Amino acid sequence: MPRIVTFCEDPTILTCSGDEDRATQSLRRPALSRALAADRNVVVDLRELSFADASLMVDLAMVARRLRQAGSLMTLRGAQPQIQRLIELVGLDRLPGVAAEWGALA
Repeated sequence: MPRIVTFCEDPTILTCSGDEDRATQSLRRPALSRALAADRNVVVDLRELSFADASLMVDLAMVARRLRQAGSLMTLRGAQPQIQRLIELVGLDRLPGVAAEWGALA
């Protein structure tokens, strides 16, 4: 099964694509662990994420919390409308240290 959450260190971008749910949770852990080790702000690119459940939102919230504790921020970018609604429903975009930019990734 291909990894659909990946992390690039330079620039620091966590990319989420395809369908992410509880069944794929273990596959995204390596990328999330690398994002946790980043010593700077992390952008989460959601442009290619077509489906997600709350398990991804919880994982992203955990990463955001740890980044904030280390003095870094998380920016959510490019979410499709259904993903944006989920993010807003669970309140991920309202957490301290999290910013949301719903336009395209620059």
